[in-house]
Amino acid sequence: MSAIVEEAAGHAGQTEPTAGAPRIRRRRSLTLTVGIVLFGIVVVVALVSFFWLPFPSSDTSGGRLEHPDATHWLGTDKLGRDLLTQLMIGARIALAVGIGSVAIGALIGITLGLLAAFATTWLDDTISAALDILIAFPTLLLAMLIVAAQGASLGTAILAIGLAMSAVIARLTRVLAKRVLSQQYVTAARTSGTSWFGVIGRHIMPNIWPTLEVSLALQFGVAVLAEASLSYLGLGAPPPNASWGRLLQEAQGTVAVAPVGAIAPGVALVVLVIGVNLIADGLRDVADPTRRRAR
Repeated sequence: MSAIVEEAAGHAGQTEPTAGAPRIRRRRSLTLTVGIVLFGIVVVVALVSFFWLPFPSSDTSGGRLEHPDATHWLGTDKLGRDLLTQLMIGARIALAVGIGSVAIGALIGITLGLLAAFATTWLDDTISAALDILIAFPTLLLAMLIVAAQGASLGTAILAIGLAMSAVIARLTRVLAKRVLSQQYVTAARTSGTSWFGVIGRHIMPNIWPTLEVSLALQFGVAVLAEASLSYLGLGAPPPNASWGRLLQEAQGTVAVAPVGAIAPGVALVVLVIGVNLIADGLRDVADPTRRRAR
Protein backbone atom coordinates (compact mmCIF):
# COMPACT_ATOMS: atom_id res chain seq x y z
CA MET A 1 0.00 0.00 0.00
CA SER A 2 2.77 2.44 0.86
CA ALA A 3 4.43 1.77 -2.48
CA ILE A 4 1.19 2.56 -4.28
CA VAL A 5 0.79 5.78 -2.28
CA GLU A 6 4.37 6.82 -3.04
CA GLU A 7 3.87 6.09 -6.72
CA ALA A 8 0.66 8.11 -6.77
CA ALA A 9 2.39 10.95 -4.98
CA GLY A 10 5.16 10.81 -7.53
CA HIS A 11 2.71 11.10 -10.38
CA ALA A 12 0.95 13.97 -8.60
CA GLY A 13 4.25 15.71 -8.10
CA GLN A 14 4.93 15.42 -11.80
CA THR A 15 1.59 16.76 -13.01
CA GLU A 16 1.24 19.66 -10.59
CA PRO A 17 4.45 21.52 -11.58
CA THR A 18 3.52 21.00 -15.23
CA ALA A 19 0.14 22.64 -14.73
CA GLY A 20 1.60 25.51 -12.78
CA ALA A 21 4.85 25.81 -14.69
CA PRO A 22 3.91 28.99 -16.61
CA ARG A 23 2.87 30.70 -13.38
CA ILE A 24 6.10 29.64 -11.63
CA ARG A 25 8.18 30.85 -14.57
CA ARG A 26 6.36 34.18 -14.57
CA ARG A 27 7.06 34.59 -10.85
CA ARG A 28 10.74 33.84 -11.36
CA SER A 29 10.89 36.19 -14.32
CA LEU A 30 9.10 38.95 -12.40
CA THR A 31 11.48 38.68 -9.44
CA LEU A 32 14.54 38.88 -11.65
CA THR A 33 13.05 41.68 -13.77
CA VAL A 34 12.14 43.86 -10.79
CA GLY A 35 15.60 43.33 -9.33
CA ILE A 36 17.30 44.26 -12.59
CA VAL A 37 15.12 47.38 -12.92
CA LEU A 38 15.91 48.59 -9.38
CA PHE A 39 19.61 47.83 -9.77
CA GLY A 40 19.61 49.36 -13.25
CA ILE A 41 18.21 52.64 -11.92
CA VAL A 42 21.20 53.02 -9.61
CA VAL A 43 23.61 52.04 -12.39
CA VAL A 44 22.12 54.59 -14.77
CA VAL A 45 22.27 57.34 -12.14
CA ALA A 46 25.91 56.49 -11.43
CA LEU A 47 26.84 56.51 -15.12
CA VAL A 48 25.02 59.79 -15.75
CA SER A 49 26.89 61.38 -12.85
CA PHE A 50 30.18 60.98 -14.74
CA PHE A 51 28.87 63.21 -17.56
CA TRP A 52 26.31 65.48 -15.90
CA LEU A 53 25.57 66.76 -12.41
CA PRO A 54 22.94 69.35 -11.46
CA PHE A 55 25.63 71.37 -9.62
CA PRO A 56 29.35 71.00 -8.94
CA SER A 57 29.89 68.70 -5.99
CA SER A 58 31.59 71.46 -3.96
CA ASP A 59 29.04 74.19 -4.79
CA THR A 60 27.62 75.59 -1.54
CA SER A 61 25.69 78.51 -3.05
CA GLY A 62 22.28 76.89 -2.68
CA GLY A 63 21.58 78.04 0.86
CA ARG A 64 21.49 75.85 3.94
CA LEU A 65 18.75 73.24 4.31
CA GLU A 66 16.63 74.53 1.44
CA HIS A 67 13.46 72.59 0.72
CA PRO A 68 13.02 70.90 -2.68
CA ASP A 69 12.17 73.32 -5.46
CA ALA A 70 12.59 73.75 -9.22
CA THR A 71 16.30 74.54 -8.82
CA HIS A 72 17.24 71.97 -6.19
CA TRP A 73 14.94 69.01 -6.80
CA LEU A 74 15.77 67.36 -3.46
CA GLY A 75 16.79 70.50 -1.60
CA THR A 76 20.20 71.22 -0.08
CA ASP A 77 22.16 69.92 2.89
CA LYS A 78 23.43 71.84 5.92
CA LEU A 79 26.41 73.11 3.91
CA GLY A 80 24.28 74.39 1.04
CA ARG A 81 25.21 71.62 -1.40
CA ASP A 82 22.64 70.23 -3.81
CA LEU A 83 21.36 66.96 -2.36
CA LEU A 84 20.60 65.35 -5.72
CA THR A 85 24.20 65.93 -6.77
CA GLN A 86 25.43 64.27 -3.59
CA LEU A 87 23.12 61.29 -4.12
CA MET A 88 24.31 60.81 -7.70
CA ILE A 89 27.94 60.83 -6.58
CA GLY A 90 27.01 58.43 -3.79
CA ALA A 91 25.66 55.99 -6.39
CA ARG A 92 29.15 55.82 -7.92
CA ILE A 93 30.67 55.03 -4.54
CA ALA A 94 28.06 52.38 -3.70
CA LEU A 95 28.63 50.54 -6.99
CA ALA A 96 32.41 50.87 -6.74
CA VAL A 97 32.34 49.40 -3.23
CA GLY A 98 30.00 46.58 -4.23
CA ILE A 99 31.92 45.59 -7.35
CA GLY A 100 35.37 46.04 -5.82
CA SER A 101 34.59 44.23 -2.58
CA VAL A 102 32.88 41.31 -4.31
CA ALA A 103 35.77 41.00 -6.77
CA ILE A 104 38.34 40.88 -3.96
CA GLY A 105 36.22 38.55 -1.86
CA ALA A 106 35.57 36.22 -4.81
CA LEU A 107 39.22 36.10 -5.88
CA ILE A 108 40.48 35.28 -2.41
CA GLY A 109 37.51 33.18 -1.32
CA ILE A 110 37.26 30.95 -4.39
CA THR A 111 41.02 30.41 -4.40
CA LEU A 112 41.07 29.42 -0.71
CA GLY A 113 37.95 27.29 -1.09
CA LEU A 114 39.39 25.32 -4.00
CA LEU A 115 42.70 24.95 -2.19
CA ALA A 116 40.92 23.52 0.85
CA ALA A 117 38.87 21.16 -1.31
CA PHE A 118 41.97 19.72 -2.98
CA ALA A 119 44.24 19.86 0.09
CA THR A 120 45.27 17.03 2.35
CA THR A 121 43.21 16.38 5.45
CA TRP A 122 45.37 18.34 7.88
CA LEU A 123 45.64 21.37 5.58
CA ASP A 124 41.92 21.24 4.87
CA ASP A 125 41.18 21.14 8.60
CA THR A 126 43.56 24.05 9.21
CA ILE A 127 42.01 26.23 6.50
CA SER A 128 38.49 25.31 7.62
CA ALA A 129 39.25 26.20 11.23
CA ALA A 130 40.69 29.56 10.17
CA LEU A 131 37.62 30.26 8.04
CA ASP A 132 35.29 29.34 10.90
CA ILE A 133 37.08 31.83 13.16
CA LEU A 134 36.79 34.60 10.58
CA ILE A 135 33.13 33.83 9.88
CA ALA A 136 32.41 34.07 13.61
CA PHE A 137 33.24 37.80 13.41
CA PRO A 138 30.64 40.02 11.69
CA THR A 139 31.74 41.46 8.35
CA LEU A 140 31.32 45.02 9.62
CA LEU A 141 33.42 44.38 12.71
CA LEU A 142 36.31 42.92 10.69
CA ALA A 143 36.09 45.78 8.23
CA MET A 144 36.16 48.30 11.08
CA LEU A 145 39.28 46.71 12.54
CA ILE A 146 41.08 46.76 9.18
CA VAL A 147 40.04 50.33 8.39
CA ALA A 148 41.04 51.51 11.86
CA ALA A 149 44.48 49.98 11.36
CA GLN A 150 45.03 51.23 7.80
CA GLY A 151 43.25 54.58 7.91
CA ALA A 152 39.91 55.69 6.50
CA SER A 153 39.69 55.86 2.71
CA LEU A 154 37.51 54.46 -0.03
CA GLY A 155 40.19 52.02 -1.18
CA THR A 156 40.78 50.79 2.35
CA ALA A 157 37.04 50.29 2.87
CA ILE A 158 36.75 48.24 -0.32
CA LEU A 159 39.77 46.11 0.62
CA ALA A 160 38.56 45.62 4.18
CA ILE A 161 35.04 44.58 3.18
CA GLY A 162 36.38 42.27 0.47
CA LEU A 163 38.74 40.56 2.91
CA ALA A 164 35.99 40.24 5.49
CA MET A 165 33.54 38.56 3.10
CA SER A 166 36.15 36.26 1.52
CA ALA A 167 35.82 33.77 4.39
CA VAL A 168 32.12 33.19 3.67
CA ILE A 169 32.80 32.70 -0.04
CA ALA A 170 35.73 30.37 0.69
CA ARG A 171 33.63 28.23 3.01
CA LEU A 172 30.85 27.89 0.44
CA THR A 173 33.33 27.15 -2.37
CA ARG A 174 34.99 24.42 -0.32
CA VAL A 175 31.70 22.67 0.45
CA LEU A 176 30.47 22.85 -3.14
CA ALA A 177 33.81 21.78 -4.64
CA LYS A 178 34.08 18.76 -2.32
CA ARG A 179 30.60 17.70 -3.36
CA VAL A 180 31.58 17.78 -7.02
CA LEU A 181 34.89 16.02 -6.38
CA SER A 182 33.01 13.08 -4.87
CA GLN A 183 31.18 12.43 -8.15
CA GLN A 184 32.17 9.51 -10.35
CA TYR A 185 32.59 11.58 -13.49
CA VAL A 186 35.38 13.56 -11.79
CA THR A 187 37.12 10.31 -10.89
CA ALA A 188 36.75 9.18 -14.49
CA ALA A 189 38.17 12.48 -15.73
CA ARG A 190 41.22 12.10 -13.49
CA THR A 191 41.65 8.48 -14.56
CA SER A 192 41.63 9.55 -18.20
CA GLY A 193 44.53 11.92 -17.53
CA THR A 194 42.73 15.26 -17.09
CA SER A 195 44.80 17.67 -14.99
CA TRP A 196 43.47 19.24 -11.81
CA PHE A 197 43.20 22.58 -13.60
CA GLY A 198 41.18 20.85 -16.29
CA VAL A 199 38.90 19.32 -13.65
CA ILE A 200 38.40 22.76 -12.09
CA GLY A 201 37.63 24.43 -15.42
CA ARG A 202 35.47 21.70 -16.95
CA HIS A 203 33.67 20.18 -14.00
CA ILE A 204 33.97 22.08 -10.72
CA MET A 205 33.42 25.73 -11.66
CA PRO A 206 30.54 25.10 -14.10
CA ASN A 207 28.75 23.08 -11.43
CA ILE A 208 29.32 25.35 -8.45
CA TRP A 209 29.00 28.70 -10.23
CA PRO A 210 25.15 28.89 -10.18
CA THR A 211 25.22 28.73 -6.38
CA LEU A 212 28.28 30.97 -6.10
CA GLU A 213 26.78 33.73 -8.23
CA VAL A 214 23.76 33.87 -5.94
CA SER A 215 26.04 34.20 -2.92
CA LEU A 216 28.12 36.87 -4.64
CA ALA A 217 25.00 38.86 -5.48
CA LEU A 218 23.94 38.73 -1.83
CA GLN A 219 27.44 39.73 -0.74
CA PHE A 220 27.16 42.78 -3.02
CA GLY A 221 24.29 44.06 -0.89
CA VAL A 222 26.22 43.25 2.29
CA ALA A 223 29.20 45.23 0.99
CA VAL A 224 27.09 48.29 0.20
CA LEU A 225 25.50 48.27 3.65
CA ALA A 226 28.89 47.70 5.31
CA GLU A 227 30.41 50.71 3.52
CA ALA A 228 27.42 52.86 4.43
CA SER A 229 27.83 51.80 8.05
CA LEU A 230 31.55 52.57 7.99
CA SER A 231 30.90 55.98 6.47
CA TYR A 232 28.20 56.66 9.05
CA LEU A 233 30.77 55.93 11.75
CA GLY A 234 33.40 58.10 10.05
CA LEU A 235 35.50 55.14 8.87
CA GLY A 236 34.46 55.09 5.21
CA ALA A 237 35.20 57.33 2.28
CA PRO A 238 36.25 60.72 3.74
CA PRO A 239 34.91 64.07 2.45
CA PRO A 240 34.41 65.28 -0.21
CA ASN A 241 33.23 61.77 -1.19
CA ALA A 242 29.46 61.81 -0.88
CA SER A 243 28.85 58.32 0.49
CA TRP A 244 25.21 57.60 1.29
CA GLY A 245 26.22 56.56 4.80
CA ARG A 246 27.96 59.87 5.40
CA LEU A 247 24.93 61.76 4.06
CA LEU A 248 22.79 59.92 6.60
CA GLN A 249 25.22 60.83 9.37
CA GLU A 250 25.26 64.49 8.37
CA ALA A 251 21.46 64.64 8.13
CA GLN A 252 20.68 63.07 11.50
CA GLY A 253 20.95 66.39 13.34
CA THR A 254 18.64 68.21 10.92
CA VAL A 255 16.09 65.50 10.16
CA ALA A 256 13.27 67.46 11.81
CA VAL A 257 14.01 70.57 9.72
CA ALA A 258 14.97 68.93 6.41
CA PRO A 259 13.77 65.29 6.44
CA VAL A 260 14.59 64.76 2.75
CA GLY A 261 18.29 64.84 3.62
CA ALA A 262 17.86 61.65 5.64
CA ILE A 263 15.09 60.02 3.63
CA ALA A 264 16.73 60.30 0.18
CA PRO A 265 19.99 58.42 0.92
CA GLY A 266 18.07 55.87 2.97
CA VAL A 267 15.70 55.18 0.09
CA ALA A 268 18.65 54.95 -2.31
CA LEU A 269 20.28 52.30 -0.09
CA VAL A 270 17.03 50.35 0.16
CA VAL A 271 16.47 50.42 -3.61
CA LEU A 272 19.97 49.16 -4.36
CA VAL A 273 20.02 46.41 -1.72
CA ILE A 274 16.51 45.17 -2.51
CA GLY A 275 17.35 45.19 -6.21
CA VAL A 276 20.47 43.10 -5.66
CA ASN A 277 18.63 40.68 -3.36
CA LEU A 278 15.84 40.22 -5.91
CA ILE A 279 18.44 39.54 -8.60
CA ALA A 280 20.03 36.94 -6.33
CA ASP A 281 16.65 35.33 -5.71
CA GLY A 282 15.87 35.34 -9.42
CA LEU A 283 19.26 33.84 -10.28
CA ARG A 284 18.69 31.12 -7.67
CA ASP A 285 15.39 30.18 -9.27
CA VAL A 286 16.75 30.25 -12.80
CA ALA A 287 20.16 28.67 -12.35
CA ASP A 288 19.74 26.17 -9.50
CA PRO A 289 18.20 22.95 -10.88
CA THR A 290 17.68 21.54 -7.37
CA ARG A 291 15.50 24.49 -6.42
CA ARG A 292 13.59 24.25 -9.68
CA ARG A 293 12.79 20.60 -9.01
CA ALA A 294 11.77 21.41 -5.45
CA ARG A 295 9.23 23.90 -6.72
